[in-house]
Amino acid sequence: MSESRRLYTRAKKAVPSGVNSPVRYYPPYPFFAARSAGQYIWDADGSRYTDFCNGYGALLLGHARKEIIRAVSGQLSRGTLYCAPTGAETELAEAIKKLYPSGRVRLVNTGGEATMTAIRVARGFTGRKKIVKFEGCYHGAHDSVLVRAGSGSAHRGVSVSAGVPGEVSKNTLVARYNDAAGFEAMIQKNRDIACVIIEPILANMGLILPERNFLQRVRKITKDAGIPLIFDEVVTGFRVGPGGAQNHFGVRPDLTTLGKALGGGFAIAAVCGTPKMMDMLSPGGDVYQASTFAGNPVSVSAALASIRIMTGSKSRLYPKLERYCLRLVAALDDMATDLHIPHQINSAASMFQIFFTDTPVTDYTTSKKADAKKFHKMFQTLLRRGVFVAPSQYEVAFLSDAHTQDDLNRTLDAYHEALRSAR
Repeated sequence: MSESRRLYTRAKKAVPSGVNSPVRYYPPYPFFAARSAGQYIWDADGSRYTDFCNGYGALLLGHARKEIIRAVSGQLSRGTLYCAPTGAETELAEAIKKLYPSGRVRLVNTGGEATMTAIRVARGFTGRKKIVKFEGCYHGAHDSVLVRAGSGSAHRGVSVSAGVPGEVSKNTLVARYNDAAGFEAMIQKNRDIACVIIEPILANMGLILPERNFLQRVRKITKDAGIPLIFDEVVTGFRVGPGGAQNHFGVRPDLTTLGKALGGGFAIAAVCGTPKMMDMLSPGGDVYQASTFAGNPVSVSAALASIRIMTGSKSRLYPKLERYCLRLVAALDDMATDLHIPHQINSAASMFQIFFTDTPVTDYTTSKKADAKKFHKMFQTLLRRGVFVAPSQYEVAFLSDAHTQDDLNRTLDAYHEALRSAR
């Protein structure tokens, strides 16, 4: 019996379904990680994988980046938790403000906590209840947004999670991504909307890009209607570029949520926005939000190191990642075409995903038409060949700065076999 199988059998007796997040499970059982470094992750049996899951986008700089480890190690010697303000928190907020123009930044722990806080701020600011989200966007596992969500929810075919009260989900309206006319009609029909929240690039339904001027129209429609717009950049923030998707597309929301790459592998997230809205937060305002671990000094030290690296090396880092991504995508497209496999490949910056379908993937509906069984066959072959991608059609493959040309060559060899197995 493999060590991963033994650990999974043991875990099922103590942990629901044997995993602490549903996206980590795949049949017959997931490998159990033992260590990681750079572009690699090793399982409990000693097998090494080239990692393209990369913490679902968090590890833009790779595993255990030395500058981040050095910063964290220095902080550990000074303490792990103060529950008192630190100068480093302000320094981090100021660094975020330079990249994501806003008046205020509140640090939290996870992307889900960030989106929950942003929605609460918008509701407090407007005095309204309803929110609008888009099909396939994933904004965390809190009640208001677990409606037609992406990520593991889409993978499991869950439309509305059990345990979410009907009176909560009825206040969540769901629009179709890339359908500006339908979105505008929804806004015109409902005058009691507290906010609109959107992933500017969908990275939890596979990878789906906004069509030309879609985000600009969403911004104009919300501004004309006096509705706060939230960009959930938990995935795209720092990964698309230091200033995220909003800088890339030239669209400025009222509130932004950040996470993942911000922490370089450590748990930290942020909500940033206009002073008028963010000053609604307690203790100065009436919107309550609190956390023992908010602004944790260890995570803050990691985030400061990450931002210094990402901004300091942006002229090298981001062009390299995009170049590597384009090379992978072009080669995969050629392979799948030569093998006569119906496919679509969407990519942006350092992210890509292949869909086994004839139909261009532009929204939730077209993404769900892709053959998920073929994807799983491909995933299993990749894993056997030592390449780890997220185990779901509705996630994304991510590159990191640690990847090399040799990694790409070996990965393409593995993909060729994996695509043949998926036919």
